[in-house]
Amino acid sequence: MAGMKGLKKKRRVQVIVLAFVALAASTALIGYALRDGINYFRSPSQVMEAPPAPSETFRIGGLVEEGSLVRGESETVRFSVTDGAASVPVVYTGVLPDLFGEGQGMVGTGTYVDGVFHATEILAKHDEDYMPREVIDALKEQGVYEDPNA
Repeated sequence: MAGMKGLKKKRRVQVIVLAFVALAASTALIGYALRDGINYFRSPSQVMEAPPAPSETFRIGGLVEEGSLVRGESETVRFSVTDGAASVPVVYTGVLPDLFGEGQGMVGTGTYVDGVFHATEILAKHDEDYMPREVIDALKEQGVYEDPNA
């Protein structure tokens, strides 16, 4: 009888260890699969304070600075994004959203190389009241944004 209890206890420990190993392995696989899909958000002030590595893809958001929008001969567009405290020059090649314009909120995804943010995707607000939550938070932090609904 004593041998049977010891065997059950040993089997229970083996099952717990096996479940823990399976959980750790699945967590590692999920993290590995998501490594390229996670983009951190930064405000222009954060980018200027601590510039990210050129290989890091991240999101930047703020307002398109007035007077900074320059359209090239091709689909390349240059402008600056600001949070009121700092501005970051942006280069984007592609078709901009219809509602994109100076003084409007935007979020871009890309990399920061040699002092210029090279955007691969640009998102603009979709109506006159909407602005991405990250952009609002960054602008409020700088004391630039006032909620029109308040």
